[in-house]
Amino acid sequence: MNNSNKISNKERIAIIEKSAKQVGKPVVHAILIIVVSFIPVFLLTGQEGKLFHPLAWTKTMVMASSMILAITLIPVLMVLLMRGKMRPESKNPVSNFFVRLYEPVLSWCLKWKKTVLTVNIIALVLSIFLLTRMGSQFMPPLDEGTILFMPVALPDASNAEMKRILQVQDKIISSSPEVKNVLGKAGRINSATDNAPISMVETIVLLKPKSEWRAGMTKDKIISQLNERLQIPGVTNGWTQPIINRINMLSTGIRTDVGVKIFGQNLDTIYRLGQMIAGELKGIKGITDLYPEQITGGKYLNIEVNKDAIGRYGLTTDDVNSIVQSALGGMNVGQIYQGRERFSVNVRLAQDWRASLEDIKGTLVQTKNGPLPLSDVASISLKDGPSMISSENALLRGTVLFDVRGRDLGSTVKEAMQKLDKTLTLPKGYFINWSGQWENQLHAQKTLELIIPVAILLILLILYFTFHDLRDAFNTILSVPFAFVGGILMVYLWGENLSVAVAVGFIALFGVAVETGVVMMIYLEEAMQRMVREKGTAIDVVTLRHYVLEGAVKRLRPKLMTVCVALFGLVPVLWSNGTGIELMRPVALPMIGGMVTSAISILLVMPIIFELFKENELKKHGSIKVKDSL
Repeated sequence: MNNSNKISNKERIAIIEKSAKQVGKPVVHAILIIVVSFIPVFLLTGQEGKLFHPLAWTKTMVMASSMILAITLIPVLMVLLMRGKMRPESKNPVSNFFVRLYEPVLSWCLKWKKTVLTVNIIALVLSIFLLTRMGSQFMPPLDEGTILFMPVALPDASNAEMKRILQVQDKIISSSPEVKNVLGKAGRINSATDNAPISMVETIVLLKPKSEWRAGMTKDKIISQLNERLQIPGVTNGWTQPIINRINMLSTGIRTDVGVKIFGQNLDTIYRLGQMIAGELKGIKGITDLYPEQITGGKYLNIEVNKDAIGRYGLTTDDVNSIVQSALGGMNVGQIYQGRERFSVNVRLAQDWRASLEDIKGTLVQTKNGPLPLSDVASISLKDGPSMISSENALLRGTVLFDVRGRDLGSTVKEAMQKLDKTLTLPKGYFINWSGQWENQLHAQKTLELIIPVAILLILLILYFTFHDLRDAFNTILSVPFAFVGGILMVYLWGENLSVAVAVGFIALFGVAVETGVVMMIYLEEAMQRMVREKGTAIDVVTLRHYVLEGAVKRLRPKLMTVCVALFGLVPVLWSNGTGIELMRPVALPMIGGMVTSAISILLVMPIIFELFKENELKKHGSIKVKDSL
């Protein structure tokens, strides 16, 4: 390299400083656009907010730190490291390969503008059509590696019968080759927060590692096989997972995917409406484990003291109540101390002496004339009543529960709602609410529908302040709908349902797509500045196209790098396995597909629209206005 071609250190610093000033503002705005695009994620609340807020904060912090490094550290490193003989970009074999592919394609597209725009519009319309054919759900189900079996028996099932059912179920489940351990319980623990009746069973099924499963077995197949073998008369099966079950119970009070809450003032009417709703929902594709809660049908032991009889035997009502409490209910007679712990000692008749109504009637009551049966001083009978009373917002509540399998949640619930709207007539003062995962889905959907348009308007405003031209801002933001095309196509072909995770993926995609569009617009405007400097006012359509083509082609490498970095980081997610991948894959799918179509749009459609705007400006004013700087 000749000394005449060398530049001094001072000149190199001046060049780097000028370049940094030129691109500093667009870089800051591009990163700001990505941060603004995540506003809808920050405003999510509830379960979806807890899941995706860490992702949004991480992305925001990374972009903020990268912006600081880009405008401070990178220029310094360029001054320190970019020394000696520098090869021009035209000597890079990789760049030359892509330029040779891209330049003739772009030349053809600029020649046939209307055809290219028509094809892209058709693709956009097709993606909207595919969007209407896709299912929806709140969140992709995470595989917790464990199954929670929650069958419910009739409310009047006895303790002995529930123990027998529990033992039979555990034996059948443990016989499956994929099952490692089984642990079941009936009723509730000693806690006021667990209101499960004795007729409800919770069985945790621990599975073996997938490497030990039979060939072709999946978790859904295991559940289907077990469900077929666990068809016990009077028992309604329910299948879920431990963690999501607790989340659903805490957030909506529903232990299944979806529930229809019935509100009113009379339990018998609520129960009748629940049976009617269950009958209407039966047979709808996708609805499984349908169960109207048995709010009536409970059995109560009713003991009414005969005051005339106790008067003849010299007894009081308290004497009879004490016998009933000590014999049937149990009476605390003392305490046992074990270290710092204290346990009450409770005494009552053994199970064999109170197992039937006749045994209870024969319970002896001590009088002055000797013992006599309890039935001589009280009338004893079994009466029907509510098995459990549930209330919400000061109203009595019944629930029809069901899971959704083999179909997306959104279309299943919509079909069920349409059917009930046509066939169900509610009495005055009674109403229903759809709850469970559907309630969460509606909440997230309303939030996104309100916030996403606001975020797009903010992005458009930032683009306007970047380019000081509404047409350039509009041209840049067109990368968003064309990114939407690839995202929808990728999600549809992968067979994924629309969910909050997919929506978050689209939100992240839109920010990156606009950022890539900003890079293209910077170089197109630079080409216009160079054209005016070199040609002055002697500009025609042929000259304009030459410089548009040059601005798009000569800086192909940074545009491809912006797209490829995102793709290379996300593509491995498609073939990854492990806990949590069910949530990350729906986020990555729209970004992968959208980055491909947005790159095509930015490389082919954006130069076309840019040239159309400049041609219109040239026809109107006879010249083209360019910006001194961005």
